Amino acid sequence: MKLLIIDDEPAIVETVENKLRKEGFSTFTADSAEEGMRLYRRIKPDLIILDIMLPQRSGLDFCRAVRKDSSTPIIFLSARADEADRIKGLEMGADDYVVKPFNLSELAARVKAILRRSTGEPVKEVIERGNLKIDPRSHEVFIDDAPLTLSPKEFALLYFLARNIGQVFSRETLLDRVWGRDAFVSARTVDVHVRWLRTRIELDANNPTRLLTVRGVGYKFTG
Repeated sequence: MKLLIIDDEPAIVETVENKLRKEGFSTFTADSAEEGMRLYRRIKPDLIILDIMLPQRSGLDFCRAVRKDSSTPIIFLSARADEADRIKGLEMGADDYVVKPFNLSELAARVKAILRRSTGEPVKEVIERGNLKIDPRSHEVFIDDAPLTLSPKEFALLYFLARNIGQVFSRETLLDRVWGRDAFVSARTVDVHVRWLRTRIELDANNPTRLLTVRGVGYKFTG
């Protein structure tokens, strides 16, 4: 999984990056919000570790910009230990708030815990992509306010892909995340469900613009 680390302190970036690479993550780093935003848009990370105090543009501003169209998990790093600062960070949309100096093993554990939550059971938030609305609380999907009828697995697959817009997932990963590791189904099952979804959410299922195939890799949802 891809992690984006944004901090202007080289020593912190180096130690955090080394630790998380040892834990098996792919890491990308930036020393400013501007460079971080360019990387964020290019790599579509699974989680962001974000310093609040950055030059020119703050981590809070970065978080606010990301939260306009994404639920990508964010962990704030900050030298501010005050409870009011922590509450502000969480209210901005961060998933966790870690005070400097911190224990690297604890940070890694928090990263893993948040990723388990974000890639396991869907968070109960409504997703709207253009004329498409997905409501996990009622398990309903609408196109131009007209309800669609989806099976539970079709709904789960669509919600997972829409929640991770722009990210490419292999068939094996989708089986793991949507069907579960213990499900006795083949990768072909994913193809069948994608085909059915396209007949419901695409104007032309034979020429999809939302649910795309990335040849040799898997599928992604573009909005």
